[in-house]
Formats: sequence, structure tokens, C-alpha cells
Amino acid sequence: MSSPVPVSFIFLLILLVMGIVWFVTPKGPNQTLIRTSLMLTLACCYLMWAVTYLAQVYPLESTCYTSVWRSR
Repeated sequence: MSSPVPVSFIFLLILLVMGIVWFVTPKGPNQTLIRTSLMLTLACCYLMWAVTYLAQVYPLESTCYTSVWRSR
């Protein structure tokens, strides 16, 4: 089976980038808007990646190999 290491590693990487975004955003009247937009974008990208990755690793239905012809 697959390991949870890639999902955990990317999650920690995204948290690190969010922390950097928190401290690097420029001061001004739109600081909260810029911070929120960037952090929400990172969170949505991570969720999309995680759902796609996990759907490929753990599919809901297994493949079914049936054929019309019977071999003799």
C-alpha cells in the first residue's frame, strides 16, 4: 500500500509557505485581504492535490476484468 509520507510532507510544506506569507505580506490597508487570498489559495490547491492523489492511491472501485468471449 501507499505511505502517508507524501501527503504529510506536502501539508507541512504548505504550512511553512503559509507562515512565510503571513510575515512577508506588505503593510497597508489591504494587508488582511492579500494574506487571506494567498493563504486560501494555498489551502485550496493543497486540498485539490490531496484529493486527486488519494483518489488515485485508494480508488473507490477496483478494476473488473470481464470479457465477452470465454477462452477455451
